[in-house]
Amino acid sequence: MSDSTGSRPTVAVVTGASRGLGRGIAAALAERKMRVIAVARDAKRLETVAVETGAEPVAGDAADESIAARLLEAHRPGLVVLCAGASPLLRPLQLHTWQTFSANWQVDTQSAFVWLRNALLLPMQPGGVIVIVSSMAAVRGSPLSGGYAGAKRTQWMMAQYAADESARLKLDLRIHCLLPMLNPNTELGRAAVAAYAARAGVHPEEFAKRLGPSLTPAIMGRAVVDLYENPGRWDQLAYQIGADGLKPLS
Repeated sequence: MSDSTGSRPTVAVVTGASRGLGRGIAAALAERKMRVIAVARDAKRLETVAVETGAEPVAGDAADESIAARLLEAHRPGLVVLCAGASPLLRPLQLHTWQTFSANWQVDTQSAFVWLRNALLLPMQPGGVIVIVSSMAAVRGSPLSGGYAGAKRTQWMMAQYAADESARLKLDLRIHCLLPMLNPNTELGRAAVAAYAARAGVHPEEFAKRLGPSLTPAIMGRAVVDLYENPGRWDQLAYQIGADGLKPLS
């Protein structure tokens, strides 16, 4: 996939690209011949992603504002996918400390903030697309995940704020927020399924069956490609995503 000149591949930056849904997104974009800048803290896992997909690894904290500013300015990406997130400590509210409760605010929410802020200030090139990966916990809550649901809801709010600012400043940026369904196909999802299964007194496989057909990293990757390539079809801010793909959320 080339940029508007037709001569260079579109640059995509994907945070949280070393595992789970982020890795699936990076792989799908690389398959579309995009130049993928893969950002994550785990350098070893990133190298594996680079070997398997051809993505360019950048080891670092996606919540570090200097990394966001540097990569946006250096690469002028046409697509930014913000999928970095902390794995929440899975226990009831009273067994959290403030530090464990707020972990997702320090990673998920902060990283979305610094990338959106810098994209608006730079600004990104007109026509650029930003996709924030939130969670359906933002709608349904997540009582064993501390502040996770609130952090994810705030990501959704920030997507709306950024879209409003893009329109007000006439920046021509397209911003979306994706809310994945709980699924057992990532490390975070498997841990959550196990915790909620234990709370319900059932085996994790039985709990997973109750969730129905599940989202996979490959489905997530294809959905982001479709979202990017078909703006006329996908013109809403927020979408639920599960095994059947994207579904608009009001």
